[in-house]
Amino acid sequence: METKFDFEKPIEVLDKEIQDLKDADPDLTAKTLIKIKTLEKKRQAVCEKIYTNLTPWQRIQIARHPQRPYSADYIKMIFEGFLELHGDRTYGDDHALLCGMAFLDDNPVMIIAHQKGRTLEENMDRNFGMAHPEGYRKAMRLMDLAEKFNRPIITFVDTAGAYPGIAAEERGQAEAIATNLRDMSDLSVPILSIIIGEGGSGGALGIGVANKILMLENSYFSVISPEGCAAILFRDAAKAEEAAQAMKITAQDLLNFKVIDKIIPEPLGGAHLDPEKTADNIKVNIEKYLDIYSKMGKKEIRHDRYEKFRNMGIYQNKNLKPAVKLKKK
Repeated sequence: METKFDFEKPIEVLDKEIQDLKDADPDLTAKTLIKIKTLEKKRQAVCEKIYTNLTPWQRIQIARHPQRPYSADYIKMIFEGFLELHGDRTYGDDHALLCGMAFLDDNPVMIIAHQKGRTLEENMDRNFGMAHPEGYRKAMRLMDLAEKFNRPIITFVDTAGAYPGIAAEERGQAEAIATNLRDMSDLSVPILSIIIGEGGSGGALGIGVANKILMLENSYFSVISPEGCAAILFRDAAKAEEAAQAMKITAQDLLNFKVIDKIIPEPLGGAHLDPEKTADNIKVNIEKYLDIYSKMGKKEIRHDRYEKFRNMGIYQNKNLKPAVKLKKK
């Protein structure tokens, strides 16, 4: 059964009217077809009005849609010959991060991706896409391998955040993420990071230090979830919608702030309505940027990444006078 949100109710009403007409007249006479065509035009207009004016909270709802494509879906549609690699060679294998080698139009790449599950059993196995320290260490091990063999790195970000449990803290969650931030910044192969759903906190950053950060139109990228922010600031997680509005975490906000480099469009209504079209849009952008970096040297690629993060943010320098003048002896 397809999930519908409150803001999609006008569309649902029109869908029911269209279906009722089809049920009442299975032969679809000329009169019925005219009515259906009129309703379909009205439906298209309503869809365009709703989906081109989504609030931040509504975009977050779409980013979390249970039928939204996950990393494994995009890997199948975009790449060929994907070979999953396992383990961090220290503790174990974390299924919340799906990593391996693949080919993009006969060109070898390394893929690092958060992966959620569709069912309860899959989500338990994948830990709802929230990685443990061994997941980030596995990711870094394979990124070092990509560096050794000069393979571009593609990361797919889709996590509410790194796993905050006691076991993860005991095994060095903060250290594992910090190490990735440091070591990814020094890699000399190009890194492209695509936020396909949720981009939560250090969980996203742990595989997100990239030359280019791209976001699907209905995804978000934030230091904390809206629920977490509302719980801290307003002492009420139910005010998540208000928090989402204030946090500026949508793709358009982050593009304006120059935190990300490109918004990848989705089909009207969200990626779950046409996964193949969304995958095509992602592939076009990956090919575009990899072509640019294929013409650059290793030092240029490293410097390009450094400059991206160095130039984030807007600030002003002011000549501040000291509060107290010191007397000369």
